[in-house]
Parts: sequence; structure tokens; C-alpha cells
Amino acid sequence: MLQTLHIGHLAHQFKLAALLLLLALFLGSCGAGKNISKGDKRFEQEQYERAIQYYTKGLENAANPGEVNYKIAEAYRLSNRLSEAEPYYKAALDANYRKEDGFFYYGLALKANGKYDKARGQFQDYMKFGSNPELKARAAREIENFSTIQSILDKAPRYEIQNLEALNTEGSEFAPYVLNNDLVFSSTRGADKVYMGNGEGFIDIFATPLADSVATIGGNVRKYENINLEGMHDALPTFTDEGRTMVFARSNEGTKKGRQNVDMFISFFRSGAWSEPKPLSINDPRAWDSSPAFSPDGKTLYFSSDRKGGLGGNDIYKSTIDDNGRFSAPENLGPSINTPGNESFVSVGPDGTLYIASDGLPGLGNLDLFRIENGKPVNMGQPINSPGDDFGIFLQNENKGFFSSNREGGKGGDDLYYLSKSARKLVNFFVDGTLYQLREGAKQRAAVPSHEVTLQDEAGNALRSTKTGENGQFTFALDTASTYFLIAEKPGFFTARQRISTVDKMPKQEDLTEEENEVRLTATLVLNEIVKEKAIVLENIFYDYDKADIRPDAAVELDKLVQVLNDNPGISIELSSHTDARGSDAYNQDLSQRRAESAVEYIISKGIDRSRISAKGYGESRLVVKNATTEEEHQRNRRTEFKVVRIQE
Repeated sequence: MLQTLHIGHLAHQFKLAALLLLLALFLGSCGAGKNISKGDKRFEQEQYERAIQYYTKGLENAANPGEVNYKIAEAYRLSNRLSEAEPYYKAALDANYRKEDGFFYYGLALKANGKYDKARGQFQDYMKFGSNPELKARAAREIENFSTIQSILDKAPRYEIQNLEALNTEGSEFAPYVLNNDLVFSSTRGADKVYMGNGEGFIDIFATPLADSVATIGGNVRKYENINLEGMHDALPTFTDEGRTMVFARSNEGTKKGRQNVDMFISFFRSGAWSEPKPLSINDPRAWDSSPAFSPDGKTLYFSSDRKGGLGGNDIYKSTIDDNGRFSAPENLGPSINTPGNESFVSVGPDGTLYIASDGLPGLGNLDLFRIENGKPVNMGQPINSPGDDFGIFLQNENKGFFSSNREGGKGGDDLYYLSKSARKLVNFFVDGTLYQLREGAKQRAAVPSHEVTLQDEAGNALRSTKTGENGQFTFALDTASTYFLIAEKPGFFTARQRISTVDKMPKQEDLTEEENEVRLTATLVLNEIVKEKAIVLENIFYDYDKADIRPDAAVELDKLVQVLNDNPGISIELSSHTDARGSDAYNQDLSQRRAESAVEYIISKGIDRSRISAKGYGESRLVVKNATTEEEHQRNRRTEFKVVRIQE
């Protein structure tokens, strides 16, 4: 009876524990569901920061963590914090949440964090199964753009940069403009009201005096009076008429539609104050119109817009201004500048050169800065561009200016940076090569057009590839003080390989004649036809007298044969050793066999499969110089050769 009561008591306890566990799980899931529901509501209202907060709370007990992680990632992406979205896209995919767009945007997030190889693989995977035509086109463009990343990285930096640490805050500072002796900029600092799109304050326009030292810029920061409105974004000012006319961007009223759109406003400085801003006539009420920039003469206004009829997301437009201050109908700058991606944050240098930020042109991150040269965008390279967003440049002259970036290592969301042209003259290295092939019995080699040549680093990693021109010519940009290999392959031919190095090739600064200089190296690659049973002499394979040990100098030459076997995995060879005619036939036969076997064992020790190579000693049976009398002639007979005996198709 006591035992029965005890067992019954335990059973009751177990049931009670199970009920409590189920209740906890139920309450936890209810709590998670409530937070996720709130997050969905905030997400729909484009309050992405608040949505992230609710999603994060609900994630711990969520029944569908993959979907919640995806929603967090999307909230970061849509609030222009793509780099922060990466771990959440990954978590969603790892949890087997297979929303198709996530594969593409995960690739963008990887790129925003400088993980180019992984990003390329992600876009390639998306191309295999993606069904969204727009995203597939963007993925194809991203894959194509990756081929230029290394050339951007290899280019010698033209500028030096410095974070404005005394000015930047934990918020965002961006869009610099120098007016008289003031640095005018946009910032979320000190806002009384938080913008729930990204968790920072609403944007206002500020100014601070320039200082003799860049390190001290940031004192006496003041707001632009009569311009900034509470609960609105006011940003990106541009000026003309000696600073008496300002055009800037302002968000519309706080309706859902208003949060999605931005318009440009104009104000005039009269009687010591700015007039009430009025919207420009060229705004499109259905579009996002922003990032205005006057030309130096004030007769043209450039801006960015996603209005209907463009080439992609945001395009660059221009409008001319007549003597009465009337703006002409906006004109799209066309496909030489605009892409299916986004072009924005336009500015104009003192010489009239146009600068833009773009995520559709080949670059290092999401937004990169470009200078328009001869009507074409040219990436401004490092250190101005980074894996982060780099945008909003303003050049005071050709030697100095400011720009904005959210790159790693900054103080806040977006930071302002000072840029100055490097005092050192620049040197860019290139290799110009020609690819040939040589068939057995041909009198001369022939150029190989439209054939792939690959540039590898010293460790053998492929950096990039190119196709030869009609005369077999090719070019690669190179880095300084680096060693590379040029590789070309073709069925039926030995792989062509040549080492090229820029080490110790940097000219002295005093010998350079231009601000930007080129050093061009030359290379010749030859594809030699593979002919079975044709003996190929390995030069400089020497042995000590009466010995078969591999000397260090012989090892260097045998390493070259190891490379040939690695470059041509489909061939098997016979390695043969030969002696001169001095000594008995039997002795020379034994010595040559031992030497051949010693060489083969050395090659196998370097990782070559034993089945691909055999040793054969021929003694003095195959003299090259019969009746040799001089030491030089004897040396020609004491040779090591190899020949291809099998070719795997």
C-alpha cells in the first residue's frame, strides 16, 4: 500500500511538472507571438528600429526563429544598415527559412562587410534558382562587378583620410559642404525626438567653423535657424549666389506616404535670416527627390530621384535655371552614368567635375564614390571607398575636401572624414603580356586570341582572369612589392606559367615626373604541345661523384618538375637518368638507376602520386655526344630527362 501510494505520488508530481512545462512553453510562445505581432505592425509602419526591438524580444521563444531572424535582417536592410543584417540573414538560412530574396540580400550584406568571395558565391547560387527577374539581373551585375574589385584594390591610393573625431558623435554626421569659413553638415545629434526608422534622431542641418587643424574641427556647432523643423528630416543643403540661396532636402509630413518620400526645398537669406522654405517646382509628388547640388555658376541644379521613367532605383537628373530663377524640366543624365541600381548624393567640384555615390557601379561596398571623367564614372578607390557606404563628398579644391562614410572604426552611424591628396607621387604597376602556343614541328609560335589567362598570388590563389585580345595580348594591374604567377591552360598543351614580381621595382620619388605614374612590366606565356615519348631535358641536375643523393641545387630544378606535374594533373611521366661513357656499362647502369629513383622519391615526397611517375636508368646507352672528349661534352651526356608516357583524357 505504501509503495502504491508512493508510486502514485510520483506520477502526480510528474504530471504536475509536465503541465507546468507545457504552461511555461505556452506562455513563452504567447509572449513571443505578441512581440512578433507588435514587430510586424512597426515593420509595416516602417518603424524598423522599434520592429527590431520587438522581434529580438520574441526571438528567444519563437516557434519559427528562421522567419524572425529574416524579419530582423530585413529591418536592418531597409533602414540602411545592411552590414548589421548579415548574421540575421545567415541565421535565417541556417534555420532552413528559404525565402528566395534572402539569398540575394545575404550576398549584399556579405559584400557590405568586405566578404567578397562569399558574396560572389551567394550571388552565383541565387542565379541558379532565383525566379525574381529584377534580383537575378542585379545578381548578374554584382557577379560581373566583382571582376573589377581587385583592380580597384590594386590601384595606388591618391588620397589620405582622417576621421573628424572632434565633430562626429554616436549619431550620424554626413553630407559636408564648405560655405565661406563654415563646414555645413547634416546630423542626427541632440534630437529631442527619435526617428523609429533607424533609432537615431531626426536629421537637422548644422554648421561649425573650420579650424587650422583638422583635429579640432567641431567646436561651436550650431543649428541652422528657420530651416530645421521638429519631427522632420532636413538635410543635404547646397548653396549658390555667394551663399544667399539654399536648396535642401526635407521629408514630407509624417503620414505613411510622407515617410517614404522626400522633396527639395529652397530658401533665401534676406535681412539676416533664412526665408520660409518652399518646395521646388521640379519635385515629383509621387517620387523621392533629394541630394541637390548646384553647379559652380549656379545655373544648373543636379539631384537624385526615383521618379517614373528612370533607369533604376534612384537616378541623377539635372535642371537648368534661367535668369528669372525658373527651373527647367528635369533631364536624366542617361545610361553612361545611371544604372539599374541607385545613384545619389551628387556633388560638383569647383572645376565643374561631377561626383556621385552608386551601388550599381563596380565598387568595394554598397555605396561607393565615383568621379565623372569624360562622361564616365571612375571609382575613386581606397581609402575613400570601403566595404561600407561611402557617399556625400565635397571637394574644396583638387587637393582637399570632406566626405561621409559608415565604415568600420567610426564613432557613430555615419561619420565625416577629411581627405587630402597624398603628397607622394603615385605609381601604378601593370603587366602587359602575350600568350603564344607552339606545336611540335612548327617553325614558329602563334599568338592565341580570346583565351583565358589567370593571375595568381604567390600562394597560388586565383585573383582574377582576363581574355587575350586578337593578337594574344593581355594586361593586369598589379600591387606594389608583390609576387604573382601568370597562368594559361589549354587541352593538349603543357600549362604555361610565368612568375612576375613588383618587389624592388618602385621608382624613387625624385625620379617620377608625373603626379600619377605607370610602371609596365612585360611577360611572355608559351603553351607547348604535349608530345608523348618526347624526351625533355631537366637542366642543372647535378650529382656528387659516385653518389645519387639529391643536392640542394638539383632540388631547385626538380621542384620545377613538381610544378609541371601539379599544373598538368592528367599526365604521367618517366624520369630517366643518364651517365657519360666513363666507367663500366654495369656500373653506369646501376648508378643511373639509383639517381633516377632518388629523383623520383624526392618528387613523390612533394605530394605527387607515385602512380604518375616512374624511374628509369639508362646508364651510357643513350649518349647525346658520342666519343666525348671535353668535360662539357661529358656533362651533356650526364643528364636527367623526363617524357610523358600517358595522358588522361
